[in-house]
Amino acid sequence: MTEGAEQPALNQRQQAILGFVRQQGFVSVEALAEHFGVTAQTVRRDVNALCRLGRLRRFHGGAGLPSTVENDAYAHRQVRCLEEKQRIAREVAARIPDQASLFLTLGTTTEEVAKALLGHAGLRVITNNLNVAHILSDNATFEVIIAGGVVRHRDRGVTGEATIDFMKQFKVDFAVMGISGIDDDGTLLDFDYREVRVLQAIMAHSRTIFLVADHTKFHRNAMVRLGHLSEVDVLFTDSEPPSAMQRCLAEGGGSVVVAAADGTAPAVRRVRDGSPEECSNEN
Repeated sequence: MTEGAEQPALNQRQQAILGFVRQQGFVSVEALAEHFGVTAQTVRRDVNALCRLGRLRRFHGGAGLPSTVENDAYAHRQVRCLEEKQRIAREVAARIPDQASLFLTLGTTTEEVAKALLGHAGLRVITNNLNVAHILSDNATFEVIIAGGVVRHRDRGVTGEATIDFMKQFKVDFAVMGISGIDDDGTLLDFDYREVRVLQAIMAHSRTIFLVADHTKFHRNAMVRLGHLSEVDVLFTDSEPPSAMQRCLAEGGGSVVVAAADGTAPAVRRVRDGSPEECSNEN
């Protein structure tokens, strides 16, 4: 499309598809067809039109948001998939004992984890997330340690060289960390290279790494490489990860905890040789 040309108006279904994908982050063609009650061919035409306009980006089997250099607004991320994040948070909290030490990183899902941990006792928490620190300060038995550095106005996250140096002073039981996206090849991705360096320091100084990621993070692109799924001990999510990602977890003997939507016991799988193997709920 030439510069300055007027973009064609979207029809009602295209507007609805765009809003749905913005809410979910990534949606398969089949899911879109089922949601809107149309054929997959009709969905593909609408998605192709939206992609030509730069409103969406095609991925294998579906569509997602186009940007890889800028995350969605923090207020939007707070409410997106909130119920799923809360289920994930409860499963994480159930696997962290009292008197444990942990890092809690930036992210709206880790903030839900902080809320789910308020019933614990004697935790020692190091965080670069001022929202997490505020939440956890309601428990008088916790010791909450805030990293120094530069505060980002958009989400009250603390990053920078001082933050990295601060994190390197500790060796903790658990790192509970969020992520912006997980590529098909298992690469963990984020938008801010400064935040990535902080996360890398956290991973290097944790005995057990818990990654919290709802299904919208699968196949989602961002521009900065953090690490790989094989470095993660447990992936907590709300939907069965794609088989390719499970194979990546298998490289490090990792486990997947899928938080159930219907209140039933979570599906916990230890992944071996790319095949999910049922295991007990004990870590």
